[in-house]
Amino acid sequence: MTSACIVKARIPADEFAFYKALSSLPGIEFEVERIVLSGDKAPMPLFWIRNGEQEAIEAAISDDPSVQNLTLLSAFEDELLYRMEWISEVKPVLQILTNSKATITDAFGNDGQWILRILYPNRELLSKTIEYAEQEGLTIEIDAIRKMRGKTVGRFGLTEEQFEALEAAHETGYFDIPRDTDQNELADKLDISHQALSERLRRATDALIEDTLLVRKAEESDGQK
Repeated sequence: MTSACIVKARIPADEFAFYKALSSLPGIEFEVERIVLSGDKAPMPLFWIRNGEQEAIEAAISDDPSVQNLTLLSAFEDELLYRMEWISEVKPVLQILTNSKATITDAFGNDGQWILRILYPNRELLSKTIEYAEQEGLTIEIDAIRKMRGKTVGRFGLTEEQFEALEAAHETGYFDIPRDTDQNELADKLDISHQALSERLRRATDALIEDTLLVRKAEESDGQK
């Protein structure tokens, strides 16, 4: 039985989207909230855009040939939420994902590149993406491949030991205020040393932050426990 895998990959902005906006506004950040389809099946992403002034952002995007129909949905102090439509320039990458039955779960763009987190049904379909990219002259750098191992462990980058430590900490009230248990009691429950528990909790927390909040951090440390 084949298993799904999560891939973190890098794509140059000039092969995907917002390449003109990203190059003209250094430090600007684009992050996909979700991708919806219009009535004619055109991809319409919802994007958070950060670290820029609204006027400058909209001027840069209006000159960017990869998008059209920009609509501001919400504005906050330091970030803006837009809906827009991707057009022909991004179709090669969308075609890769369609052919491989993959799903973009996160996308983060800045400084001339995009970092994507992509869910593939199996490794064979990932290979199909790589082969297609080579045929079309596209650049896809694979930073990490993680096999889905089921439940939260596979989805959020935790080792079995890290998941076990977090689960036990939650169930015994370690995270409660005030705490219902301390690290010594929790370490005894897991039959590990106080130091090993401390390391597992720190690394588990870091893995969760990276995998759920910071898709831009594409490196992955294998085998941490």
